[in-house]
Amino acid sequence: MKKKVVLAYSGGLDTSIILKWLQENYNAEVIAYTADIGQNLDKKKIINNAKNLGVKKIIINDLKNIFVKDYVYPMIRGHALYEGVYLLGTSIARPLIAKDQIRVAKKFNAYAVSHGSTGKGNDQVRFELGYHYFGPKIKIIAPWRIWNLKSRTDLINYAKKYNIPIPKDKKGESPFSIDDNLFHTSTEGKILENPENSAPEFIFQRTTSIEKAAKKPSYVTINYKNSDPIGLNGRKISPDKLLEKLNQLAGKNGIGRVDLVENRFIGIKSRGVYETPGGSLLLVAHRAIESVTLDKETMHKKDAIMPRYAELIYNGYWYSKERFKLQKIIDQKRNKVNGSIKLKLYKGNILIESRQSSSKAYSVKKVSFEENKTFNKSNVERFINKHKKKLR
Repeated sequence: MKKKVVLAYSGGLDTSIILKWLQENYNAEVIAYTADIGQNLDKKKIINNAKNLGVKKIIINDLKNIFVKDYVYPMIRGHALYEGVYLLGTSIARPLIAKDQIRVAKKFNAYAVSHGSTGKGNDQVRFELGYHYFGPKIKIIAPWRIWNLKSRTDLINYAKKYNIPIPKDKKGESPFSIDDNLFHTSTEGKILENPENSAPEFIFQRTTSIEKAAKKPSYVTINYKNSDPIGLNGRKISPDKLLEKLNQLAGKNGIGRVDLVENRFIGIKSRGVYETPGGSLLLVAHRAIESVTLDKETMHKKDAIMPRYAELIYNGYWYSKERFKLQKIIDQKRNKVNGSIKLKLYKGNILIESRQSSSKAYSVKKVSFEENKTFNKSNVERFINKHKKKLR
């Protein structure tokens, strides 16, 4: 009986080449594994491509709701932004894929798992830290670090040799490097590698340009319970469907684009263009609901740990003790974060229309300019004098 290898398989060029390469070099039965996390998924194409390459077992698991509920929502509660702007759309997906891929490997008694991440990227780290956490005894095969295919040309020639379909972009050229899921789309490579070049409009897949965005504003109310969205406009909705609707709303209003030159974990600077329309709304709305439900100390503590929390996610440490510890701090008073936030969306802008909550963290009486007895102003002078001493 042949040994089994579970490959994280997208159905695209790179992983199709890897699938054939594993069969050739390891004399193994390859199980093609695909996690459906809301990417632009052509199941028929994935199945046909894998079958044409001699694969008998093809697994496509729907993880969309788990992805949003157990990965995106906790990250949003932490307001995670890497280097100030990146909403970590690729980073947050890899831990879930790695976890489920190891589950499949154990189920079918596979001796190894494999992925298609390049030797210069972050994803190889994210996948392999996840593999190690859930299956430390399972072998990891990373083709990009060990094979003799050194360039894009080598890959194309290999694909032609085995009649593997070579995709083209909208202009009939080899495609950009694209990652997408329900939370975001990232685009890298080609013209984007030179930071002097502006991003061409045709690469954007889920956001309209500001110039072509809707001429009238859109409004949406996000309802919260225990710090997570539970509904839109007063109607309960599952996490995956909620994010899907926010993506559509924000996308048509030109919201969610980021063009970033970032510092990769392995030490290389790279440029990525990201689209995170619904996620941008969730971040703004969550900060808004916390502003009327949480105390100053809790909010500022969360802000203080956020850069480290975001860096851990970016670097692939979702399952680390440190990330778990920071998540506990983030979620300490989440039971107080309840209510609703109404947003106005217009030409790339996200505006807060209203904040509603039964929380007593915000007091209209205390902040009113009308004279009242709820705030003792005589204490202010003592407060200032106390802090004067800290200047010396």
